Amino acid sequence: MCPDPPGEVVVSGPTPAGAEGGCSPTYHGGMAEQRGRVLLADPRGYCAGVDRAVIAVERALEIHGAPVYVRKQIVHNKHVVATLERRGAIFVDETDEVPEGSVVVFSAHGVSPAVHEEAASRQLRTIDATCPLVTKVHQEAKRFARDDFDILLIGHRGHEEVEGTAGEAPSHIQLVDGADDVANVQVRDPEKVVWLSQTTLSVDETLATVDQLKNRFPGLQSPPSDDICYATQNRQQAVKQMAGECDLVLVVGSTNSSNSVRLVEVALEAGARDSHLVDFASEIDPAWLEGVGTVGVTSGASVPEILVSEVLDWLAERGYPDVETVKAAEERLVFALPHELRRAEKAAQAD
Repeated sequence: MCPDPPGEVVVSGPTPAGAEGGCSPTYHGGMAEQRGRVLLADPRGYCAGVDRAVIAVERALEIHGAPVYVRKQIVHNKHVVATLERRGAIFVDETDEVPEGSVVVFSAHGVSPAVHEEAASRQLRTIDATCPLVTKVHQEAKRFARDDFDILLIGHRGHEEVEGTAGEAPSHIQLVDGADDVANVQVRDPEKVVWLSQTTLSVDETLATVDQLKNRFPGLQSPPSDDICYATQNRQQAVKQMAGECDLVLVVGSTNSSNSVRLVEVALEAGARDSHLVDFASEIDPAWLEGVGTVGVTSGASVPEILVSEVLDWLAERGYPDVETVKAAEERLVFALPHELRRAEKAAQAD
């Protein structure tokens, strides 16, 4: 698990987008003949980095007024993005789509230095909502590049986080997209090579890739601390603890959410008979419940609890009213808001 990064403070403010309805699921027993039970993973849902990023957009709208532009999806969740759009956020793919001088928020996944430079050239007022744990990986990349290491970045090709990290030192970084990529890696000096990773990968798959890399490069160095974030590890561990008892595991999350997709894979690898990813309860196929006695439920790190509540209600209505929590870890980490917002809030209060 990553050490707690500096700047840990409680972020207070409005309910984050998409989280309306509170954090306690409601269950409705007795609505159908009982068919089985539910195991509910804990922790699940919003992590500290996602919470910070969503609140950052909310606060930006309060301070600056609509529209506030957001480069890429602030977090990878359809419900959250749609909720913020209704409140006045406009999501764009690139900064050149943002009118000069406007406010733009960079997503939790991080951006490359080139994106910062382009924003500055267009006189955009930027708010950097990059997760501090992603920023940690950026800093590691810059440090190892300064020391002239070859950096092997384990991650998924095309993912925004990988593009942002690789942009910190493009001449030193090679992407390793899983174990199948290991044979293609070429380094200048086998004694001066280090691996880093995307923060939302499967822990087991990443370690398997690292083992293969070490077979090729025995001198391979590891990052100073785990790059896979605490929330990703904890959510995967909770799924591992319950999967062996589950006939079906439902993961609430979007298909472009790397950590959510990984939870489906982890569930199957850890013994679940079946597992599916759904954005909403309405996407659950009743046929999946055929012969199912125990349903596991969890959610990715960018998923508000209201969506999990709706899945639990859907299951209760179909004979699964009893819910037992499977707890893997206690999470108390909360990140400070981006410094640009804190400055703007002080200025607003001074006025």
